[in-house]
Amino acid sequence: QVQLMESGGGSVETGGSLRLSCEATGYRSGSFCMGWFRQVPGKEREAVATIYTRGPRAGRTYVENSVKGRFTVSQDSAKNTVYLQMNGLKPEDTAMYYCAAGSMVADTVRATEYNYWGQGTQVTVSS
Repeated sequence: QVQLMESGGGSVETGGSLRLSCEATGYRSGSFCMGWFRQVPGKEREAVATIYTRGPRAGRTYVENSVKGRFTVSQDSAKNTVYLQMNGLKPEDTAMYYCAAGSMVADTVRATEYNYWGQGTQVTVSS
């Protein structure tokens, strides 16, 4: 059973930076994709950035348009950990951020493709 442990959320002012981390344990083998989604009350969970960490697509990333140039997704394979570096934060980035992982992910922006989810970490950006 894969488990995800997130860390790194918090409160910052506009223009500030945060780095989220997500460590995956219990992973065995095969293709694996990890991603960051965010959700605000009353809205659907949306993909922010994803990365294939294992398998033939390893290293392939996706970054949502509204955060391109500000957010970067990366991985440390030795630690089974993915990171979301968030710079130039804006109030509209305020949300609960969730780490997700799955072994059979074809469409990385669809939340239903992911089997495993972290507990979420709150990011709040004040103006």
